[in-house]
Amino acid sequence: MKHVVKILSLLVAVSAFWIVLLQAAIVPQSHTLLLPIYFVVSLGCYGLLMVGIGIMQFPTCPQEADLLNHDIAEAKDFLSTNGIDIGTY
Repeated sequence: MKHVVKILSLLVAVSAFWIVLLQAAIVPQSHTLLLPIYFVVSLGCYGLLMVGIGIMQFPTCPQEADLLNHDIAEAKDFLSTNGIDIGTY
């Protein structure tokens, strides 16, 4: 929920800044009208960056992998004792 509030507050701040630029005519209107497009592109780049960082920092769990391999071996033994052919997987 905190992330949503942060994004919405950023959106409100950028919108207010854009309206001030439109009203004050400090920057030419042709440049000012492109600001929402720049904002959307920047937000997309930020999202891709956050996904990339999340993937790079994804934790590995060796204990869980060992438990999963043990469960798989146990399931194979159970199925083979019940006469179910599981192949050589």
